[in-house]
Amino acid sequence: MTLRLVSAPPSFSLFTCRSTASTASTALPPPTPTPTPVPASSIPPSPPLTCALHCPHFQSCSGCTHEFNLHRPVILDDANDFFRKHGVSDFTFDTCKLWGWRCRAKLAVRGSSTEPLIGLYEEGTHNIVDIPQCKAHHPNINAAVELLRRGITELGIGPYIEDEVTGDLRYVQMAVTTYNTSLPAAERYMNGKVQITLVWNSRNENSPGADKLNALANFLWKNGGPRSRVHLIHSVWANFQTSTNNIIFGNRWRHLLGERDFWEHVGGIDVSLEPSSFGQANTRAFDTLLRKLQKYVPYESAVADLYAGAGVIGLSLAATRKCRSVKCIEINKESKASFEKTIERLPSTVDSSITWHHADASKEPFLWLVGSDVVVIDPPRKGLDASLIDALKNISSIERKALSSSESSNSSQEEKRPWVLRAKEASVQIGSKPLPANIPQSVPQTLIYISCGWESFKEDCKSLLSSKAWYLEKAHGFNFFPGTQSIEVLAVFKRGPQKKKPGKKKKKHLQRAVKH
Repeated sequence: MTLRLVSAPPSFSLFTCRSTASTASTALPPPTPTPTPVPASSIPPSPPLTCALHCPHFQSCSGCTHEFNLHRPVILDDANDFFRKHGVSDFTFDTCKLWGWRCRAKLAVRGSSTEPLIGLYEEGTHNIVDIPQCKAHHPNINAAVELLRRGITELGIGPYIEDEVTGDLRYVQMAVTTYNTSLPAAERYMNGKVQITLVWNSRNENSPGADKLNALANFLWKNGGPRSRVHLIHSVWANFQTSTNNIIFGNRWRHLLGERDFWEHVGGIDVSLEPSSFGQANTRAFDTLLRKLQKYVPYESAVADLYAGAGVIGLSLAATRKCRSVKCIEINKESKASFEKTIERLPSTVDSSITWHHADASKEPFLWLVGSDVVVIDPPRKGLDASLIDALKNISSIERKALSSSESSNSSQEEKRPWVLRAKEASVQIGSKPLPANIPQSVPQTLIYISCGWESFKEDCKSLLSSKAWYLEKAHGFNFFPGTQSIEVLAVFKRGPQKKKPGKKKKKHLQRAVKH
């Protein structure tokens, strides 16, 4: 394990540390001017405080599950063993940022107008734990929470009461944009502005209570907008929700104040995100993962990006790997607007056929796999749909079917199916290089799996490997959620059975052969 010192204010991580499989059992000593690994035998029994959470809300709040060794979740032992067992001996783990890393938070608002509670549910209950100075939150989210608390109190806004289905403010979503090209890159994170979405207990902006909503929005903008003493707020939105279930957002959104568009710069491109779109909570860690992922995609590949969201992964590959084609498939239609804005800011050097489809990738995955060299999958925590697993396990038969379909020219008949037509109607296509009609019907030779659910990934991975259609080539872990037992995994699979690495004797023989 190595330690890298960085300069940052006390509320931020004073260092980051990187762990690899070869050093996974080594603990981290307190930082010194010239840090060195400490032998396991000399480590004191108490946990090192240098990587401790130091949060007053720990144990009462459900957000974090462990307090010490944030740089190295216990789950890493299982990950190292799993990947070693399946042929990857050089699994790496990037700890990323340990404190103040969360740039996106959804918080419940309960209590009363005089004593509002803004935080998370206590584990297994609907009791709210107030978390005014969360160690995981970007400092500007904590500051925006306190500003919101002031507004609720001063304006007499009624927090939501579940049992009575009354009150005004149900939840708040806060998202920090660190995209500001007028600042040096090192300062952008510190100066991030907060987009606030107020989830209001009414059907729309014309319902009773709209005057309170507008008053709260104006309070936030007056005291945190560009003309305030401290410019904190990027924009204020409203979402309207009257359902009695546990779904946070309703279907109706309104932009109230501030900038309309919310931008990030990750993976080498500018990305637009609607407040309704999925966005990674740990922006810096996600950028690190994207940079790593790009190395495994050959230049000028044809890429299928499944579970694509707003297409961030696929579009970053189009820009950095000069892909000849990228097709993004996403079931959430709300992501389409973000995709369309993002493509407008792609570098002028991008000359690819790029499409986004509002479709379910689990329905006959054959359509999305055929014609691609690389498939990228980033499913929800539950893992892959069974139909997609089956398609990937039977990739050889799909390849034969593709060749047969190409030779017999029956593809036009297949595309008459209603769900295929709907997907085409809901698609967006750009690019000055339309693909030729007679392009070879290839199937992916590389599968890149991004996982936020470790247990579901293990099951999916074992299922894929059992078919002998794929072998595991590389795997990397990322500490997206320090303080929890969750890790983000980037796994690279290749077609065919696993190739045996030459032993030492064979390596020496090869070296002698090269010399002669």
